[in-house]
Amino acid sequence: MGRRNAAYNLERTQAIIDLGLVLSVFEMNFDRTERLPTYTPMSTGPNICTPTPTPALIARTVAVVDIGATSVRMAIAEIDIRGSFRILEEVSQAVSLGKDTFTSQRIRRQSIEECAVVLKSYRRLMQEFGISGTDHVRVVATSAVREASNRLAFIDRMYIATGLEVESLDEAEVNRMTYMGIQPLLQSNPTLASVKTVVVEVGSGSTEVLVVRGGNVLFSNTYRLGSLRLTEQVDKLHTSNAKQRAIIETQIHRLVHQIYEHVDSDVSVQMVAIGGDVRLAAANLPDAHFNKQMCVVPVESLAEFARSIGVLKEDELVARYGISYADAETVWPGLMSYVLIAKEFQCDQIHIADTNLRDGLLSDLALRDSWTAEFRNQIIRSAINLGRKMAFDETHARHVATLSRKLFSDLATEHQLDNRMELILYLAALLHEIGSFINARSHHKHAMYIIRNSELFGLSVRDVLLVSLVVRYHRRSSPQPDHEGYATLDRNDRVAVAKLAAILRLAIALDESRSQRISNIVSKREGDRLIISTHGIEDVSLEQLTVRHSGELFEEVFGMNVLLRSDTA
Repeated sequence: MGRRNAAYNLERTQAIIDLGLVLSVFEMNFDRTERLPTYTPMSTGPNICTPTPTPALIARTVAVVDIGATSVRMAIAEIDIRGSFRILEEVSQAVSLGKDTFTSQRIRRQSIEECAVVLKSYRRLMQEFGISGTDHVRVVATSAVREASNRLAFIDRMYIATGLEVESLDEAEVNRMTYMGIQPLLQSNPTLASVKTVVVEVGSGSTEVLVVRGGNVLFSNTYRLGSLRLTEQVDKLHTSNAKQRAIIETQIHRLVHQIYEHVDSDVSVQMVAIGGDVRLAAANLPDAHFNKQMCVVPVESLAEFARSIGVLKEDELVARYGISYADAETVWPGLMSYVLIAKEFQCDQIHIADTNLRDGLLSDLALRDSWTAEFRNQIIRSAINLGRKMAFDETHARHVATLSRKLFSDLATEHQLDNRMELILYLAALLHEIGSFINARSHHKHAMYIIRNSELFGLSVRDVLLVSLVVRYHRRSSPQPDHEGYATLDRNDRVAVAKLAAILRLAIALDESRSQRISNIVSKREGDRLIISTHGIEDVSLEQLTVRHSGELFEEVFGMNVLLRSDTA
């Protein structure tokens, strides 16, 4: 396909984790008729979601670099004011980072220097396209660097050699980028726009799985089993090729069963495959049906092609298909993974998408690293699902979250936080009581532990930590420098956690009765006091008392006493 424009009770807590009540995956099982209210940021403060167009932004040239297990790939693109991008140049150079990491958990010095040479050449190409600084460049690394014991030395060496900052993507961020790249293609395809679709990318080091229906992510997970990782594992056995392939197939079957068990398969699904291996197959299958940025291939045809690939030697694969030796080594296990997954889900055909991680990175750059309203709703669904697993009081949690948003909006000039932090607060409000599932005593600490050991779709490790800390400080003590997690934050994040926790305490206090009777509030600063006004409620003495007690952290952080008033006129 051609390119396109594009302590506390840790034992019990751990037992619950082990029982699978807190998943390291994101799995949604909502009633199909349920629709989550659209999340729209209310804050009038600093906004990172809707940048104001300027003449300089009419078109900008950007570069994204993906440091993978077998190659370093770069895409240079032009992004217009509408957020659309057009690929100008794509280059790829083979490296052996994955072979190093997956065998010895460490990247060899020679491989590091080879990668530095590649990035230097890419930097020169960027300059030819007028990309001189680093503002319009994003360089990311996936599992081969992320799992290496000397990853920090690798990242530092790349910076010293090229001036480029390498970002090691965690699994949640890779899932987010996969979603960013594939969602436009799903929405534009009449067959896939509304049906349940399993999106699979078998990489060199891991396999990414997303389940999407109607634009909603129902499930996401990263499985640490990739084509190169498989081949490196069996190479250690020093057995015959036939035996190695049998072992690889056994490992793939185990992966397929895991995926099938995690994905609710109550209805028929469509399968979308992403990756160079399946694109190679599509280009060589006579019965592949091409349609813009997607093509459809019969599963049996793909299986037959995989079998024909499997009997060829690497030299023959390189000569016949023009692929690199690194790709020749991994193409068969990759194709077999796609085939077996499709058969497990009883799919007769596979949709092959012409998208990749770099497309997701470019989409993210086009949005200027913002979280769109649609993507925010995906994150919120993940949090609500976690809350339901912990049997939370959903009505109370949603109401506290709504109050938190209103307070955040009214206090924009005081807290000076961006809309990304508003969502962190909203998620913390939803999840602030889930620790009670373990024990009501110290439930704020239990909640922090649960959140840190769960994967909220679309949130990075840092974001998850921020949510967990805001929840941890919604009651009892204020943040302390020796507290777990808090001590690792930089100053900006420490201040943000304190501000958000102070706001959350007020929101919780406003629904102390759990009746949701206080909903319409306006907050204004009057001298050294914050006045929260509500309307139509005669007796708010319970909430006034709770606000006075819960406002201590707010006064400590913002320097204002808090007073709740009711206008009953």
